[in-house]
Amino acid sequence: QVRLEESGGGSVETGGSLTLSCAAPDFKHCKYDMGWYRQIPGKEREFVSGVDYDGTKTYGDSARGRFAISQPDANTIYLQMNNLNSDDTAMYYCKIGPRVGSRLCRTFEDWGRGTQVTVED
Repeated sequence: QVRLEESGGGSVETGGSLTLSCAAPDFKHCKYDMGWYRQIPGKEREFVSGVDYDGTKTYGDSARGRFAISQPDANTIYLQMNNLNSDDTAMYYCKIGPRVGSRLCRTFEDWGRGTQVTVED
């Protein structure tokens, strides 16, 4: 199991901002898809945003226009979340894999433990 280090969650008022970070171990020359998902109790996990192994950035409908994902190095992603509202309250999970940029690298998929984001009216 890969250890993903998530941080940046917390409580914020409506309209506020938070930045989530996720750090993965150094896989040397192997670059994996990395992304953020969120989940509310009783609902399915929802895709928020991701960076593919080739650097392509993608956003879910809830994030488009308000959130920005960045990747300062192959093992780290940040999610800048702006103009937050109560619908954004959820546990946010970082995911790595399964796609990777080289056939020389092993294929796997793993999740972090999550970081809670709470937006208060």
